[in-house]
Amino acid sequence: MKKGYIALRLLRSLISLFIIIVIVFIMVYTLIPRENIFSDDPVFKKLGGKPDTKRDYQYTTWEKLGYLDYVTISDYCSELYEKTDPAALEPDSPESATFRETYEKMGYTVEEYPMSKQLYAYKDIPIAKRLLSWFGNMIKIDHPWVIQDPNNPDLERYIKFGRTPTGGLAIIGSGTEHKYLFYTDSNFPFIHQNFIKLNLGKSYPTFQGFEVLNVIFQSQGEEVKRTVTFETGYEAESAIIFGTLTYKYNPDRMDRNKFVDNYATYQTQKSQPSMVGTSFIMGIVALVLSYLIGLPMGVAMAKHKDKLVDKLGMVYIIFIIAVPSLAYIYLFRYFGTSLFKLPSVFTVYGSSDIRSWILPAISLALPSISSLMLWMRRYVVDQMNSDYVKFAKAKGLNKNEIFNKHIFKNAVIPIAHGIPTALAGCITGAIITEAIYSVGGMGKMIPDSINKYNNAMILALVFMFAGISVLSVLLGDIVLTKVDPRISLSEKAGRS
Repeated sequence: MKKGYIALRLLRSLISLFIIIVIVFIMVYTLIPRENIFSDDPVFKKLGGKPDTKRDYQYTTWEKLGYLDYVTISDYCSELYEKTDPAALEPDSPESATFRETYEKMGYTVEEYPMSKQLYAYKDIPIAKRLLSWFGNMIKIDHPWVIQDPNNPDLERYIKFGRTPTGGLAIIGSGTEHKYLFYTDSNFPFIHQNFIKLNLGKSYPTFQGFEVLNVIFQSQGEEVKRTVTFETGYEAESAIIFGTLTYKYNPDRMDRNKFVDNYATYQTQKSQPSMVGTSFIMGIVALVLSYLIGLPMGVAMAKHKDKLVDKLGMVYIIFIIAVPSLAYIYLFRYFGTSLFKLPSVFTVYGSSDIRSWILPAISLALPSISSLMLWMRRYVVDQMNSDYVKFAKAKGLNKNEIFNKHIFKNAVIPIAHGIPTALAGCITGAIITEAIYSVGGMGKMIPDSINKYNNAMILALVFMFAGISVLSVLLGDIVLTKVDPRISLSEKAGRS
């Protein structure tokens, strides 16, 4: 592997990822009417009898999502005067005339609310500017000047060493968004950080107000409460994760009872793994099953070509290829629930019971097993008919030596190339399998996000899945060189 090849491939991967995101961003924000995002917003639907409030909610939401810049006559007058005279908001007031003239000169569209006839102005933000803003705000670095709270002018600003309420070592910030920039606890990976975060936007309309990565990576299910002693000495049953404390601008009385400062917003520990965690666990189990069953079966079929084992294996392969996945998964679920009394859906026992994982994991493994059987058989048969096998036999090597030292080693090379991609697929989830077994994983996220017009979630998932995919291709090439030293990666040809 030549020096600099990995760096060059990484650069190409990043360029590919950038192009994919640009294309999807433009498609999402130009081809889909922005009115559609309110189709599943319950708040918007409740405002049907209040046209002015509904209009304000609509444009405020569009502004939050980056579609446009929006300003009202009320905002304008608030900047002019300490206390706005209601008369200044009227359509025929001098302030309204000035407002219209000022914002029309700046390229804004000025309109009236349906009922009050008060003025508001808006200007669409160009797609290129929004795209640059999305990439520009992707990486967030927490520091003591992030929080600017006019209600807390005496907020201290520092970074210091300390401990979490549970006794873990921590680097604590004040004026930062997160209280604990780095901290340790007993949960894998034991050392956690909030100093650098990937910002892919906020979810809307589903999971409204939550950052998309929190939606994907936060645990699910019921809260797991325990007896907790807060910083103030207050003791209560709580599921709080202290490491997730973030700044709250308007803490209430209960917050003051628990916390010594404004860091009072937190995530809670729940009983079920996150969406990514659920899909990954199920995917890893299915992947292991696929290789443990598929590779030996493929080898057995090749060794006993055209015999009973080979014919039975081909029947299974043809069945999986010919029958729609929806049909054979339902069929497998029927036998699993009838013969072995396994739960038909994941939610019956939840993630804590191993029985919940058996049917979904095996169902997910079924097509992978058939694929590995087919290709392993094909590669082994091809190697068995090679000239070097004939020479090995002529040299007096027995069948086991020839197979273990030559045939299997060469046949498994292309199979090994697909391992990183298979691992990457564990994170993306399985749409059909997760839907049939009601598994709360990643498989449902893309179709749900598209159906609900959750544009921020769509972009985040595309970014994640595309990034994982392009990197898995590179990892596949690296694995190939480790399995077969004869294969080298070069800057000129890629493989030689």
